[in-house]
Amino acid sequence: MKKIVSIGLVLFGLISCNKNPQLIWEENFDGTTLNEDVWNFEHGNGCPEICGWGNNELQFYTETNHTVKDGLLTITAKLEDSVYTSTRITTAGKFEFQYGKIEVRAKLPVGKGIWPAFWMLGSNIKEVGWPKSGEIDILEYVGKEPGMVFTSLHTQDSHGNTINTKKTEFKNIEEGFHLYAANWTKDKIEFFVDNQLVYTFAPENKTEAVWPFNQPFYVIVNMAIGGNFGGQEVDNAIFPQEFVLDYIKVYSN
Repeated sequence: MKKIVSIGLVLFGLISCNKNPQLIWEENFDGTTLNEDVWNFEHGNGCPEICGWGNNELQFYTETNHTVKDGLLTITAKLEDSVYTSTRITTAGKFEFQYGKIEVRAKLPVGKGIWPAFWMLGSNIKEVGWPKSGEIDILEYVGKEPGMVFTSLHTQDSHGNTINTKKTEFKNIEEGFHLYAANWTKDKIEFFVDNQLVYTFAPENKTEAVWPFNQPFYVIVNMAIGGNFGGQEVDNAIFPQEFVLDYIKVYSN
C-alpha cells in the first residue's frame, strides 16, 4: 500500500511545474465493487474511540450500504428496525496527495437529517489528532437547509464551529449532478461549485495552527445522518436516500 502513495507523490513532483494541469489520479467507479487497493471502509458508530463520529451522528456505517454499477458509486442511507445505516470510505494510507485540484461530480440526497460530504483529512491525524491534522471540506450539504452548499476548513486555530467557512446558495442544487472542487496550493485553497469560485482561504501568517495544509491529505466520502451539523431532527419518511458519485479526479496545479 505504501507503494501507491509513493507513486502518487512522485508523479505529483514530476508534473507540478507544468503550466498545464495534468491528471494525477482518478476514480471512475468502473466494475461492480470498490477497489480496495485504494479505498478503506470505516465501520460502526465510531465507538469506543469517537462515539457518534465526534459529532453525535446517528448512523452505523457498513460495507453493504453502497453499490458500484454503470460507472457510479451510490451510497444509500437506510432506516431499518429503528437503526440508521450508511457507508463511509477513505483513501488513508493508499492514496494521499499534497497540493493539486480535486473535484467530484455528484448528485445529492435530500431530506431533513441527511448530511453527505466529500472531504479530506491530514495524513498525520493518527500522530497529532484532530484538528491539528487539518480538515478540508470540499462539499457538505445538510437536508435541513435546501439549496445551500457548505465549504469549510478546520484547523487548530478554528475548528468545530469554524470561521473558515462559506455557505453558498444554489437554487435546485439537489437536481441532477454537480461539480464540487478545491484548488489547493502552498499559498491558498479555493473552493468551486460548478466552476464558480465560492470561497478562498489564503492567510498571510501561515503558522502551524492556521495552516496545517503543507502535508499530504487523504480523501473521505460519506453520508451521515443527524449530528451536530446535520441536525438531531430527522424525517424518517425520507429513507432510503442516495448520494451518487460519478467520478473523482485530482490534477496538478
